[in-house]
Amino acid sequence: MNGFHWDWAFMWEVFPIILSAAKVTLLATLLGSIFAIVMGLVFALLRRNSSKTIRLSVYWVVEFIRSTPLLVQIFFLYYVMPEFGISMSPLVTGVFALGLHYGAYLSEVFRSGIDGIEKGQWEAARALNLSKLDTYKDIVLPQAIRPMIPATGNYIIAMFKETPQLSAITLLEMLQMAKIIGSENFRYLEPFTLVGVMYLVFSLLAAFGIHQLERRFPKEGFSLK
Repeated sequence: MNGFHWDWAFMWEVFPIILSAAKVTLLATLLGSIFAIVMGLVFALLRRNSSKTIRLSVYWVVEFIRSTPLLVQIFFLYYVMPEFGISMSPLVTGVFALGLHYGAYLSEVFRSGIDGIEKGQWEAARALNLSKLDTYKDIVLPQAIRPMIPATGNYIIAMFKETPQLSAITLLEMLQMAKIIGSENFRYLEPFTLVGVMYLVFSLLAAFGIHQLERRFPKEGFSLK
């Protein structure tokens, strides 16, 4: 019978190889998440700039990034940017593409969180003659962060599940390694199943961590001093 046949010996043989590739996947996600959060906050703050030109420019940049596929952006950064003298390794390209793409989405999360702060808070800050930096640092962001945690976490998990697209620029992440193992051994069941289980486990752990962070985060916010 040439049907389903699970080879445990083969599974344990390839498990360390895929686990090693998982480190690349997790590293790309971690660095991409940090970059996305920074870019999202920058985009969100620029969208609130007093200059209409800056607001509109950032709006269209964000909409362009959100409206074009991540894979197209990855290809552009890796294959087109070298023609302008900017060459990056597959990992750096992946981190930059993931961070920029999801930073555009996070900017809307951050902007809605900031807009959700009561108008009286802004007026109180002006009455106290606080600078814009101090207003955001000490009053606005500490209160806006907690409501933004769930959506931010969901986007980070989504980013993690998008990392297989980086195989298009030869980055040896989990899925790409599973494909290589399968093509070399003519066995795809074990490596692809391992990758699927790893994605599931890591996603569940991340979701649990985000939920715990949200629960422990003080509702009244905290000082960024």
